[in-house]
Amino acid sequence: MIKVAINGYGTIGKRVADAVAAQPDMEVIGVSKTSVSAEAYIAKERGFPLYIADLSKKPAFEKAGIEVAGDVETMLLAADIIVDATPGGVGEKNRPIYERLGKKAIFQGGEDHEVAGFSFNAHANYREAEGHQFARIVSCNSTGLVRLIHAMDQAFGVDRVRAVMVRRGADPDDIKRGPIDAIVLNPVSIPSHHGPDVQTVLPHINIVTLAMIVPTTFMHMHSIQMDLKRETTRDEVLKVFEDHSRIGIVRKATGIKSNAQLREYTQDLGRPRTDLWENGVFEESVSVLAGKEFYCFQAIHQEADVVPENIDCIRALMGTAKDPEESIRMTNKALGLVAIG
Repeated sequence: MIKVAINGYGTIGKRVADAVAAQPDMEVIGVSKTSVSAEAYIAKERGFPLYIADLSKKPAFEKAGIEVAGDVETMLLAADIIVDATPGGVGEKNRPIYERLGKKAIFQGGEDHEVAGFSFNAHANYREAEGHQFARIVSCNSTGLVRLIHAMDQAFGVDRVRAVMVRRGADPDDIKRGPIDAIVLNPVSIPSHHGPDVQTVLPHINIVTLAMIVPTTFMHMHSIQMDLKRETTRDEVLKVFEDHSRIGIVRKATGIKSNAQLREYTQDLGRPRTDLWENGVFEESVSVLAGKEFYCFQAIHQEADVVPENIDCIRALMGTAKDPEESIRMTNKALGLVAIG
């Protein structure tokens, strides 16, 4: 069993912890929090040992009825590998600790590529992870883009990509952020950071991205255009998506035309936390013009799509599963991830 420590038990950390606990070859040896919170109570409910950075806060946790297993360094020492799910920028500060302890670690998309020196996607570069001490899971938007672009590139060759990210303003529980009544160019300049982030995994792809944020909390929406190297048809493209284990198709017959309806759908499917781990490509939007111009809309659940990538990255860094397809199958089976459509 791979002993996994989750450093940071928030939006991503709590999901990764549940995903690790579901795997047949992994166990959660601890999670960390900096203060008493709702997530601390969830960790207690799940039975995950809870560690804190500052032991002077231990009485506050105990007063709240939450047992503290020890300090964070004790947790890190017991781990084979660490998933750093701390807020953006904190992972960079944590890296020297992991280096000092000689531990493998996985960072999230809130960190720069340089923090790990290697950015990961299970379908695109799983085998390249071997031998690395550190890896970074690219952001939720970049994960969704890499999955789609890599699949299209493998099937037809991709000459160039142009994509617009319509991004959610905040996560559902992030009440401090907005916008409330605005569409904000984020950034105003072109390109946005998403294209260069994609290139940390797919360096040969010619991609330019634009981004804005809007007043919603559930999912990003991508408008994607690709120029392909060889001619294809809409049916051939849909077959590529149907065969991909982490690309789902939002069928026309469902009547779903919005992020809100898609969230309701995942909720009715009984998905934990209404999570959409896969890309949600809208069937009606899939178009091929003049044989080589591809277009589509896809929905990306910002809280969830990186979760299975973290699990595969654990196996890739640990070297316990050499074949990416083997790891992807194990991860998907344990999560119950059967792509929609």
